[in-house]
Amino acid sequence: MKRRKFLRQVSFSSTGLILSPWALDLIANKAFDLGREVEADVAIVGGGLGGCAAALAACRNGLRVILTEETKWIGGQIAQQGVPPDEHQWIETHGAPRSYRDFRNRVRNYYRQHYPLTPEAKGRKYLNPGDGAVSRLCHEPRVCLAVLLEMLNPYLSNGQLKLLLRHKIQSAETNGDEVAAIEMLNVNTGDTVSVTSTFFVDATELGDLLPLTKTEYVTGTESKQDTRELHAPEIADPENHQAFTLCFAMDYEAGADHTIDQPEKYDFWRNYEPDMNPAWADTLIDLNYSNPRTLAPKELGFHPEGIATGEKLNLWNYRRIINRKNFVAGTYTGDVTIVNWPQNDFFPGNLIDVDQATFERHIEEATQLNLSLLYWLQTEAPRPDGGIGWPGLRLRPDIMGTANGMAMYPYVRESRRIRAEFTVLEEHVGKENRILVAGPKAGKKSADFYDSIGTGYYHIDLHPSNKGNNYIDFASLPFQIPLGALIPQRVNNLLPANKNIGTTHITNGCFRLHPVEWSIGEAVGMLVSYAMKKNIPPRAVRARKDALADFQQWIRSQGLETHWPTSTD
Repeated sequence: MKRRKFLRQVSFSSTGLILSPWALDLIANKAFDLGREVEADVAIVGGGLGGCAAALAACRNGLRVILTEETKWIGGQIAQQGVPPDEHQWIETHGAPRSYRDFRNRVRNYYRQHYPLTPEAKGRKYLNPGDGAVSRLCHEPRVCLAVLLEMLNPYLSNGQLKLLLRHKIQSAETNGDEVAAIEMLNVNTGDTVSVTSTFFVDATELGDLLPLTKTEYVTGTESKQDTRELHAPEIADPENHQAFTLCFAMDYEAGADHTIDQPEKYDFWRNYEPDMNPAWADTLIDLNYSNPRTLAPKELGFHPEGIATGEKLNLWNYRRIINRKNFVAGTYTGDVTIVNWPQNDFFPGNLIDVDQATFERHIEEATQLNLSLLYWLQTEAPRPDGGIGWPGLRLRPDIMGTANGMAMYPYVRESRRIRAEFTVLEEHVGKENRILVAGPKAGKKSADFYDSIGTGYYHIDLHPSNKGNNYIDFASLPFQIPLGALIPQRVNNLLPANKNIGTTHITNGCFRLHPVEWSIGEAVGMLVSYAMKKNIPPRAVRARKDALADFQQWIRSQGLETHWPTSTD
């Protein structure tokens, strides 16, 4: 497509781009003439929820922002990874920033405005398009994408925000304790862009800027001696990471036959038994797994028409993003669900601190696992009526925006983590550990952080690891996010905005979810804004009592929460 023709499809202002969601695929495959060098107040690498929230906060407060993303979509966990939001039970009213709840309301309104909902569904205050069991807002990745663009578009239009899609971090230039510049690679064209900025934000899924900027970081598991955590292992292992998952979408057409060809690695994956301690229940591709809390074998159910499977969890309903009954009859021939199950967690390898060839090999192996699981569901899975297989199951590449139906990027549960001024430990947020450290009353409330800049909650949920750990899953408490966990010990102008903050392997298990990532990103965007406004480094905001109090009051005035309501049960 020639540039002149392309300009008819994407409107330009004199200072920026006005994007619509359908244009993103085109933009991702075009190289705009931004020059070999670009400059901003803050450069945010990674367009996930943390990166988008940081960009919104920085733009809202007058900064010039460059936001880069290596895939063709923004949205991270909830979009290019395809994972419906994992949230706590109070999310509709508190426990996350006002802007995150605004995002959620916009998702619901998008369906009300653009989809043929039934009158009952349209009038439902807390509409859940998929009625998935995992979330009160299971929805399509493309709707998340549309809503995030709607929120960012004013800043793209006035030129405050430049969005560089299909740009991957390549290298960084440092000067002592400062990051001076980064180089981004356009993965479509091979061109590079040098980005200079006052501040840099690592909102990547794996903490990709940390090694390139020589920012000190940790990976994997810390030892009990290191952290005193109740659930930490005796020996640290920096290569021990939770499994990643390459999600995919599928629907079901009763009476149809969409059976795929037998995958190349089907025999391997059909007979694969995870090497776990304690032992996994059975082969990976089956309707059995280890109960996350007890590790005893647990049987799951499956029925792609959403029919209840007794006391067994119906996997089909778990992350369902379209419940056809919420839409006018005939809109959908079947429901649409996201496969992010125990059966497609990838255990044989990890993605952190590996070369590109190894990274790509693991993604290809995870693709083979997914196709093998789908083929088993189509041909061998036991049916409640005594038959086997559901040939009407169908891959939905359009849902994921990819040719092969897999997510654009793997769902990564843990990242490189900065060595921070303060590290959140299990004794701060884990219910049992708090009781051991501070007595029975501490089991009702997480630690109070004087430098709190956000709130969050999720039980500590660690999936099985590449080194043979089975689930680690136990109770936590509604927690605060300390500013100290967002500040590297040495580097002055780089901040984390994803799963790369100062947590441990254990506490990452409750800090890694969607609303917490958004909270971290928004706080970082505001921290950069405040630091530039006051002409002080971010670490001074925490170190100076008056500055910290002023900053906390300022972020609260813009909808961030620093404390949980005292009435939360």
